[in-house]
Amino acid sequence: MKILLVYPKYPDTYWSFRHAMPFIDKKAAFPPLGLLTVAAMLPQSWEMRLIDLNVEPLSDADLFWGDYVFVSAMTVQRESARQVLARCRDRQVKTVAGGPLFSACHDEFPEVNHLLLGEAEETLPRFLADLYKEAPQRLYRPEGRPDLSSTPIPKWSLIDMRHYASMNIQYSRGCPFDCEFCDITQLFGHKPRTKNPEQVIAELEALYAAGWRGGVFFVDDNFIGDKHKLKREVLPTILSWMKVHRYPFVFFTEASINLADDPQLIEIMVAAGFQEVFIGIESPEEDSLKETGKFQNNNRDLVASVHYLQRAGLQVQGGFIVGFDSDSPAIFEKQFRFIQESGIVTAMVGILMVLRGTKLHSRLCREGRIISTCSGNNTDTALTYIPKMGQEVLVEGYQRLMRAIYSPEHFYARLTTFLKQYRLLGPSPFSMLQRRDIRAFFRSVLFLGILGKERLHYWKIFLWTLVRKPRLLPLTITLTIYGFHFRTVAEEIYGSHGRDR
Repeated sequence: MKILLVYPKYPDTYWSFRHAMPFIDKKAAFPPLGLLTVAAMLPQSWEMRLIDLNVEPLSDADLFWGDYVFVSAMTVQRESARQVLARCRDRQVKTVAGGPLFSACHDEFPEVNHLLLGEAEETLPRFLADLYKEAPQRLYRPEGRPDLSSTPIPKWSLIDMRHYASMNIQYSRGCPFDCEFCDITQLFGHKPRTKNPEQVIAELEALYAAGWRGGVFFVDDNFIGDKHKLKREVLPTILSWMKVHRYPFVFFTEASINLADDPQLIEIMVAAGFQEVFIGIESPEEDSLKETGKFQNNNRDLVASVHYLQRAGLQVQGGFIVGFDSDSPAIFEKQFRFIQESGIVTAMVGILMVLRGTKLHSRLCREGRIISTCSGNNTDTALTYIPKMGQEVLVEGYQRLMRAIYSPEHFYARLTTFLKQYRLLGPSPFSMLQRRDIRAFFRSVLFLGILGKERLHYWKIFLWTLVRKPRLLPLTITLTIYGFHFRTVAEEIYGSHGRDR
């Protein structure tokens, strides 16, 4: 068999970091971990190629080379996935599709020859067995949730690591919480399932042996779902490995806000090399948190929790949502104040998404409030549901909020707040600098410090960091580049004109 694995293109969103990539001579933020893992599960005697459309184009010659084209996608990649599948159909190339998009919306893709829903460890072996018997079915549904102990190391040889800003690995699946808008429990369940420490180390060894040095993203939707195992087994093992290898990686991940309640866990995460954590804050409004079932965020001082994490050595990236039923037009000002006060530099604010397969989607369907299918892009202002606030009020308030938080004035003020709080623990970032970081610095000087409209703010924060916290200078430069990306996304979608805050 010849298998072509194709990863669709991301639209221009927060997570693409597309406008930051040229600063460091990279083409994409992360490689397609799911497809690389699937490739490792296929018979290794088969020929395989991988085309990541975020890195390189897909030619007709590529399509005709393969006996099958495997496509995996998230919801936000829907349009690019459709284009790939249409090309395969027109050229009579057989397709196999899986991943979150197809697991939730398989009925929307009649052109796919074979659909593998759920987790590949469950459905791929059955498809391969039927393929061997020359009797593959069109639809394979999961019959349970797999034990991750059999999940192989991703087939890193299929990509050129030089194209990516960071590598990624997965330690666990599932989340103990059940937020109404989230599809994670639908995809992976409530009970966290984890790999064992030996597997994690084997994956780190594979990246290290391939020559990777730098960022590694643990893509778990809630890394701390099983705190006990992390503290007792996994993190101590990672820490020992990192010490032996002289800290070749910097880790970041996603977690729930209750991480702030466990100083011991924070301490060992930071010691093991974790420097960033994405947390779903969602809203400063208690009623909105109760409405969506975000109980882990209720009855706590969220700003204090964020400050605690940042003082302990974890840079907090935050997710925020507007458009809950209990939101009033006052939510935009409240979100703005919270984001500024918390010092969350990378604040990803979006309008509420109604994803298929979620409790939210089921509820709004019953209420007759679904207009269309969600794109998966939380910066999309083409609403797919009828908000109680009113569509025009919600969209205009969101646009105003985005222009405010990523205007140079407010972005750099928030960056200053963060730098005053943050304590960098562990090795100096200067010891990990690579040539790409030096190039990024000079490009930031040119495009932000000389040509950019934020140049006065750029030099002010540059000099402040150089004098007050010189060890944080590489991080400061990185965050100014992030700010450029987010501001560009906002301006491209909504235009740089309009009322400022």
